[in-house]
Amino acid sequence: MITLLQRVSAARVEVDGITIGSIEQGILALVGIQADDDLATAQQFVDRLLNYRVFADADGKMNRSLVDIDGGLLLVPQFTLVANTKKGRRPSFTSAAHPQHGSDIFAAMVAHAGSIHGCVACGQFGADMQVRLINDGPVTFILD
Repeated sequence: MITLLQRVSAARVEVDGITIGSIEQGILALVGIQADDDLATAQQFVDRLLNYRVFADADGKMNRSLVDIDGGLLLVPQFTLVANTKKGRRPSFTSAAHPQHGSDIFAAMVAHAGSIHGCVACGQFGADMQVRLINDGPVTFILD
């Protein structure tokens, strides 16, 4: 699993011009699911996202997590994150999860996040989505 984490002031995801998920201050996580990812991996990533310290404390240092600030988590599936781009001029997606497996793992991530954190929103697996965000900082990390 590969996740692009962005600290945001606000973010939303739209499908066909309709907002299907939105958050205020928090984390936008673009999630790439690989063929060998399983439910345990999904739960570990959620726990890591919720507790990853990317928010400033009183001294301005990144010592506070999403849980600490009670911020929102917007999970958006993005299979292109798992592309192999090491050679050639076209990405290879051989390591990406099969669509049904990816959908199941993403649904498990959303369910797990929702069961332990108050503000969770998500994109739609397999949909053509428009993601709008205000990147705070900007602060962006790749987690794998």
